[in-house]
Amino acid sequence: MMPSMQDELTALIAADLGIKDLPLAEQQTLIAQFGEVALKAATLSVVEKLADDKRNEFAKLAEAGGAQALKTFLDREVPGHEDIAKAAVAEEVKRFKAFQTADTYTEGVA
Repeated sequence: MMPSMQDELTALIAADLGIKDLPLAEQQTLIAQFGEVALKAATLSVVEKLADDKRNEFAKLAEAGGAQALKTFLDREVPGHEDIAKAAVAEEVKRFKAFQTADTYTEGVA
């Protein structure tokens, strides 16, 4: 995933979790607990929109590490890819919050 898009997704997660006012280091620590999963979900949600032959091309571009080439490819092959990724992250945040709520409830009952 491109660094600027990753920064944007990280900010989205922090806002959704209600931790955006914490120092950046604390945000990163909290987000690290589940962020990798959310970012993978975002990437997979975009990749799922690609035809099989285009997935191979995506993989080659991702391995090469050319952020601009990858963005150009996604802009062409998956219109709205940024919104798709954001929706996947929002879903992961929702799942995380549900887990946190369930975990807090369980601790209070025990």
